[in-house]
Amino acid sequence: MSETGTESRPLVRQLPDPATASNVRYNPSLEELRELATPDETTTEFGSPSYVSEFRSRSSDRTKNAIDDEFTDQDQELIDDAVDLASDVELVCVDRLMGRHPDASFCCRLFVPVEHARIAYAWANLFEPADGEDPDLYTVQLPDYDETAIRVLPDTGFTAVLGSDYTGEAKKSFLRLFMYRIKQQGGLGLHAGSKRVRVRNDDGDLQTVGQVFMGLSATGKSTLTSHGCWLEEPEDASMLQDDVCGLLSDGSVAGSEGQGLFIKTIGLGEDEQPELYEAATDESAILENVAVDDDGTVHFDENRYTANSRAIIQRDELESADEEIDLGRMDQVFFITRNPLMPPVAKLNEEQAAVAFMLGESIETSAGDPSRAGESIRVVGTNPFIIGSEGEEGNIFHELIDILDVDCYVINTGYLGQKSQDIGVTESVTVLTEAARGTIEWTDDEEMGLTIPEHVPGIDIEEFYVPDHVDDYDEALSDLRAERREYLEQFEQLRDEIRDAVY
Repeated sequence: MSETGTESRPLVRQLPDPATASNVRYNPSLEELRELATPDETTTEFGSPSYVSEFRSRSSDRTKNAIDDEFTDQDQELIDDAVDLASDVELVCVDRLMGRHPDASFCCRLFVPVEHARIAYAWANLFEPADGEDPDLYTVQLPDYDETAIRVLPDTGFTAVLGSDYTGEAKKSFLRLFMYRIKQQGGLGLHAGSKRVRVRNDDGDLQTVGQVFMGLSATGKSTLTSHGCWLEEPEDASMLQDDVCGLLSDGSVAGSEGQGLFIKTIGLGEDEQPELYEAATDESAILENVAVDDDGTVHFDENRYTANSRAIIQRDELESADEEIDLGRMDQVFFITRNPLMPPVAKLNEEQAAVAFMLGESIETSAGDPSRAGESIRVVGTNPFIIGSEGEEGNIFHELIDILDVDCYVINTGYLGQKSQDIGVTESVTVLTEAARGTIEWTDDEEMGLTIPEHVPGIDIEEFYVPDHVDDYDEALSDLRAERREYLEQFEQLRDEIRDAVY
């Protein structure tokens, strides 16, 4: 359903004017925000602040938007309460700019009670200052509300976050609407990371390749996006964006977060992910729900509060992060999966890529539903923040990659079969590098029904042939295809040529 009952301007006018309201501290500096959050802080051994929240993941089961969900009088009352309370409690108000692209930049305004200033402090470190621009999007987050409910008015650009003190709710409240606005402009919002790779091709000439990685949290998206691919000058790889992008109709990819990244830290290691580890242990980082002792000792490998422990890290602390956040052109898109029947990489045609987009096959993580962490799941576009018809999103994706002539791949960052063959970071990064170079030799495999590598420089690819690692492979693949077809049947608006391309 579309929004009814609340129009944008009247609702916005009911919110406090932060420049004049006596109950609002407007755009305090980052230093002032940290000072306001001092009662909640444990200072780490690195000099950075660490906080522990009551809510440690998004409340997806208590989130409704006025496009896809039926809004009752009670839902409207929740929104009205959020607006009314914003005039009654002492607040911090922070404006930040989401995105830099001239066609995909939005000013965001967050209201948070002063006693929860740590949320504003963490959120403000992800985005760049807005420099006095008029807001496009608004969120009021009231953690002490007696009910947990997130209510979204997409066309109004307003989100009420009630009864949750999780920073991720503030972050996604704006990124969700970023993606919605991109779709309204004829593009498509993507829960994806982006990077620019410069490599030599077979002729020895330098070429620039734009890569985009679509995957749910904790599937390796940040690792692959930020990895430098072991390249040496003049070759290089630069991360542009880590979490949410906007694919525009001209093939460019607009970034959203210009200052920081919100990374998972459980198991973060100096050897496995040295660049992310270094940024997370810099004094500029902000830790949330990480195991930190009273004396400041940090234990990234300890699940003391949640497996969804997080850090806001600064782009400036990442050697692989480019100064730019926008990608000039998307040349290659990788769907990250952990389906054990998928090879380390397979090349997809346009229809198969649209199937991969719709399937969004991965594993549930503690960032989504902690009670189901580890289970196999399907999320359209690996994007749990879609507003509007999911089937129509698949159609739009299919049209865009066809028009833009994008190369599409599915990449498995997990294991094969019954965990008999792990696919490590070395293999995955090698695949990305050689795909950019164009040196992978492909073959159509009849048994798998996929185009898979026959040769990848640096990998003994024969060791990763999936049928060799799965008992009764033909039966398992047949069952998987049947499940996929049944899953796609629920999307009435999805075009038949996409349904018929199940692999």
